[in-house]
Amino acid sequence: MQALSNAKAGESYTIKWMLGLTEVLDFLHSRHVKEGTTVRVIQRCRESVIIEVQDVRLALGGEIADRIKV
Repeated sequence: MQALSNAKAGESYTIKWMLGLTEVLDFLHSRHVKEGTTVRVIQRCRESVIIEVQDVRLALGGEIADRIKV
């Protein structure tokens, strides 16, 4: 298991668990980012990760990506 912030670009991963503030988790859940969901890492930038879930693309800051384990 590794943090989403360390995931390789171009690969797909299943989210194992997420930790964070309730507001942040509610936002992510509303965009289908939750445990058991498969996400594809589009690109890793300096302190952020761009992911795709279903038809939605999100840019996550490094602090949030560190709290999502895949």
